[in-house]
Amino acid sequence: MRRTEVLQEIRKMRFEEAYVGWDSGRLTQAEAASVLGVCERTFRRYLERYEASGLEGLIDRRLEQVSHKKAPVDEVLRLTDTYRRRHLGWSAKHFYAWYRKDGGSRSYTWVKSRLQEAELVPKAKARGAHRKRRERSPWPGLMIHQDGSSHEWVPGQRWDLIVTLDDATSEHYSMFFVGEEGTMSSLSGVQEVIASRGLFSSFYSDRGSHYWHTPEAGGKVDRKHLTQFGQALQRLGIEMIPAYSPEARGRSERMFRTHQDRLPRELALAGITDMVAANRYLTETYRPGFNAEFMQPAMEEGSAFVAWIGSPLEDILCERFERQVGPDNCVSFEGKKLQIPADRHRCHYVKAKVAVLRRTDGSLAIFHGPRKLAEYEPTGQLRPPELKAVA
Repeated sequence: MRRTEVLQEIRKMRFEEAYVGWDSGRLTQAEAASVLGVCERTFRRYLERYEASGLEGLIDRRLEQVSHKKAPVDEVLRLTDTYRRRHLGWSAKHFYAWYRKDGGSRSYTWVKSRLQEAELVPKAKARGAHRKRRERSPWPGLMIHQDGSSHEWVPGQRWDLIVTLDDATSEHYSMFFVGEEGTMSSLSGVQEVIASRGLFSSFYSDRGSHYWHTPEAGGKVDRKHLTQFGQALQRLGIEMIPAYSPEARGRSERMFRTHQDRLPRELALAGITDMVAANRYLTETYRPGFNAEFMQPAMEEGSAFVAWIGSPLEDILCERFERQVGPDNCVSFEGKKLQIPADRHRCHYVKAKVAVLRRTDGSLAIFHGPRKLAEYEPTGQLRPPELKAVA
């Protein structure tokens, strides 16, 4: 006997019991209704249906109907087959984002339930008590996070993913792969944010050696002796804030877990195996899609970003080294001889103190005070001076 038939028979038996009690005078209508778990009005309606059609009039026709929410078997099979063929191992939420891109109209809960019924994704474990999370900044641009994650993003290749995001909205402003995280990769992320959005107020990061000098392992950072990265942000007036535990960086830690789960699968699905193509995919496809799904609205209207109108960022967000010009009017720098060309201001700069700048693209420049003397290729070859248009 089917479950619906069993329920219908139980319904009839319970009504007969209540009806006999009421008909014999042992129960009032209110008591009979209580036995059935219904109100008096419903019990009177049952009486009318019983007197008109007998016990058959008590059958609940709704139990015979197929739920309008129940999908055809073919639709469920197509869903699970697509998951097995193209997205096996993806989380339900990640798969659902692609399901909607492909024109799917079902809800996330429905899709997740079908995948769980097919034992393709596990059911989530019950969560324990969680500490209260730090409140977000009220405006975009008040605090920027930056962090890196070393992972095997494509089979057989381990790269570092550098992400720079906003504390207020979790919007990712910059994402790219490098061979190894360091000063230049971190400066590149900051430069990308300022060039596209403007100058921000503060910078939040871990205590990596390229961000901070830490005299004692696990101790407080040295705010007096800044790294090259710290000096660059100080020139821009950006406050640096160190994190003293992974839990303090919970927002970025959770974000990287999501990237490590999703990004390798998407790169594999797109057939990408080299860093150049992977960085192009990040910029053109992954980052816009991730922001559209995970970006949060700011708590308050407004923005703390300030448009940058100062000197070229490449000459500020860089490494700076002091050198003395040699007797041959050259500067020695990391095994290279950088020849200073003659100019109309001075015939030579012998013994003068100059600054050698190494930019994020590897190119070099020499400054004497605020004046740029020359630019060089990463190899040390002198670049020809830029020709200014004549009015």
